[in-house]
Amino acid sequence: MRKTFALIISIVIIQFSNGQDKPLTTVERTNYEATSTYTEVMTFIGELQKQSEFIRIETIAITIEGRDIPLMIIGNPLPENVEDLKNDDRIVVYLQGNIHAGEVEGKEATQMMARDLLKYPESDIMKNVVILINPILNADGNEKFSTQNRKNQNGPESVGVRHNGQNLDLNRDAMKLETPEIRGLVMNVLNKWDPAISVDCHTTNGSYHEEPTTFVWMTNPNGDRNLINFMRDEMMPKVHRTLWEKYNVENIFYGEFIDRLDYSKGWISYAAEPRYLVNYIGIRNRLAILNENYVYADFKTRVNASYHLLLTILEYASENKKEIKKLLSEVDQATIARGMKPALTDSFAIKYKGLPTPEKITIKAIEADTIPGMKGYWRFKQSDRKSTVTVDYFADYFLTEGVRFPYAYLLTIKDLELIDVLKTHGIEMEQLSTGINLPVEKFMINKLTGSKRLNQGHYTNNIEGEFIVEEKVFTEGTYVIRTGQKLGSLIAYLLEPQSDDGLLVWNYFDRYLVPQWGGSYYPYPVYRLVEKQKLPLN
Repeated sequence: MRKTFALIISIVIIQFSNGQDKPLTTVERTNYEATSTYTEVMTFIGELQKQSEFIRIETIAITIEGRDIPLMIIGNPLPENVEDLKNDDRIVVYLQGNIHAGEVEGKEATQMMARDLLKYPESDIMKNVVILINPILNADGNEKFSTQNRKNQNGPESVGVRHNGQNLDLNRDAMKLETPEIRGLVMNVLNKWDPAISVDCHTTNGSYHEEPTTFVWMTNPNGDRNLINFMRDEMMPKVHRTLWEKYNVENIFYGEFIDRLDYSKGWISYAAEPRYLVNYIGIRNRLAILNENYVYADFKTRVNASYHLLLTILEYASENKKEIKKLLSEVDQATIARGMKPALTDSFAIKYKGLPTPEKITIKAIEADTIPGMKGYWRFKQSDRKSTVTVDYFADYFLTEGVRFPYAYLLTIKDLELIDVLKTHGIEMEQLSTGINLPVEKFMINKLTGSKRLNQGHYTNNIEGEFIVEEKVFTEGTYVIRTGQKLGSLIAYLLEPQSDDGLLVWNYFDRYLVPQWGGSYYPYPVYRLVEKQKLPLN
């Protein structure tokens, strides 16, 4: 009987641990004592390219310190370019490791996955999926090896750092696009290849439990609800069951206890803002998964768990490609239609709240003790007491305050940096070919304060104000950004003045908001055109 690809993969990974196949990853060569350097990663994937006709390597970015960030394109047949996929029924999946270079399971698991896929070019996955793999997004951070990094982590002994060469966290840069790594990812993966599913691999901190891997879907409520519900109710539960039952990998949905000393308060996935890459991809109407491997499990167990999670996701994508592609197409069409003629009920969430999902979550918890004299996040230590609990899972975020979704935004400033950021996101922009008088909503600022502490190099803005309806003449050349496009939700998130993660928050508009003298404010230089209007556009 012909073995399934999944069974073959399981056998292969056992063989690798015995040194029976080449090339070996660094963890396999060192029996999981060390993780890969940048040079070792590049050498490994270079060997794969020499051995197989089903892989090509592209560069998606060059880091501040001059390192190429690689992207492996894998498939049978191998697409020569993205244009080859226009009439291709395969689904595109993107796997990413090392966005935080001390969190290294994904870096190793994605290398293994690339090798194992290429060994079996006739497998269903290779026939049904175009796989994009970036094992080392934070190449500069990877090279800052030290035994002092992530000392709470159960191996390997020496790893890199969280930040990139600019001292910025790549997983806080999805909206502001200040790093070459995330700009390259957006331009050369998300915009170019438009993966249906993306997976971002990390390592946890936080609550204690037995399961070696956790994962969660995109949760921001300004993403499409149909996609969120599909992940919550269909794909992620199936992946959870398959990973546990087929591959014997215990797993739970990602989060931590709201109160480590009182489990009854629930388990929460708390980061819903689109500065986080997975939520950003959700705002773009695509499926995204955060993989967080359990920091206190041993390194080999974490790599194995991450590897089999990735495999399970690829299997699901292969088996359900038609349904997924159909769902994404329908959501794109609905987003475009909403922007072309916004209804009174179409809202953008400026405030939202996490509520329990329909299904509770069962966790094999390890109870925490407090450390006398310690305060804050690190005041807990793991005990030897175990307790399996079933509690509410707070991962469903819903609007609590919103504004009506507009037909278009009009940008009255010609700021080259701002325009570049919008275009880098993939947003379509037009300009008025002649002046026109339009009924718009103007946002008047009542209060503007910066954060007390620097956040990613920014004193981020907190704003209060109100919209005023007025007639305004807009001159020739004014930028018009209509929301009737696939990235309509992202457009609103970037440009709404009350957005919790927009470009106003990240100081892109600061020089245009306050006069040199006095205590007043200028109007926010982005106007909302709520109703559809016939516009003279270039």
